[in-house]
Amino acid sequence: MDFSLDETQQDLRKLTAELLAGDAGEDRLREAGLFAVCAPEEADGAGLGPVEMAVVLREVGARAAAVPALPVLVGSLFLSRYGTRPPHPEAAPALREPGRALADPPVTRADQTAGGWVLTGRKTQVPWPGGGPALVTADAGVFLVEHPETSPEFTSTGEPAVTVVLDRTPAERVAGAEAVTPARQILTLAVAAQASGVLAGALQLTTDYVKARRQFGRALAEFQAVTMQIADVYVAGRALDVAMWSAAWRLGEGLPVEEDLAVAAFHVGEAFRALYTCQHLHGGLGLDVTYPLHRYFAQAKHLSHLLGGQDAQLDLIGALV
Repeated sequence: MDFSLDETQQDLRKLTAELLAGDAGEDRLREAGLFAVCAPEEADGAGLGPVEMAVVLREVGARAAAVPALPVLVGSLFLSRYGTRPPHPEAAPALREPGRALADPPVTRADQTAGGWVLTGRKTQVPWPGGGPALVTADAGVFLVEHPETSPEFTSTGEPAVTVVLDRTPAERVAGAEAVTPARQILTLAVAAQASGVLAGALQLTTDYVKARRQFGRALAEFQAVTMQIADVYVAGRALDVAMWSAAWRLGEGLPVEEDLAVAAFHVGEAFRALYTCQHLHGGLGLDVTYPLHRYFAQAKHLSHLLGGQDAQLDLIGALV
């Protein structure tokens, strides 16, 4: 098992980092093709897989960028691997940039009627920038809902999200029940990858701060207690990285991945806990909305909530082992 990035993946990481360093927004990332890296080639995408998705999302997280890369990449990777292919060129955009969300928990009921499939249930914390169709998991498969009823929700990051309300809502089935588990796996990996970047970015920001900030005539980094706390944050980041890259590689190779994903999801919660240490080492500055650390803290909190928190992951790990 070799987690070294190949040339294509390194170029992808460099391009993403350069664009985000220049404060590129959603439109610029789309123009550069980064939202289409996991879409199939027949839909004008790059046809890349889980590792490449993780590469892009880790860089997005490292800059706490408020762009919808996670839902778009998750949706396009899922449709590329498990969904229906576009029957004609005009349908290609549905695969290149699908609905802005892949809504997972809780379970939604799907019923087949004479007029097609209808869905009943609710999906919470669905990323929803700009509206559009939604990919929804249900008991009978994964469905595309064109115009669902929605109500706005609060998120810790301030980014738009909604509750999708389904009341016998017409939907198109794009994959069978066997694809529900892969859909959840792709979503979990994506969240872990972005969280890995968030923690890496916060660690770099904190390390630079304690090196420059002086107290009692010495840099904060020279105090043993500070170095021990920074070391704890580093260890949390490395633990998440190892689990996340292992899961990405195994998912890309078609190998069993549930245990790796559960461990990675648990360490997403550890990453959020580590952000408290970063806040502490910054003192009051860490809470200043004009200083970037608050964006990292908010993203770490939001990503941890998307996976249900650490207790849910510990229960899953216990069941798997």
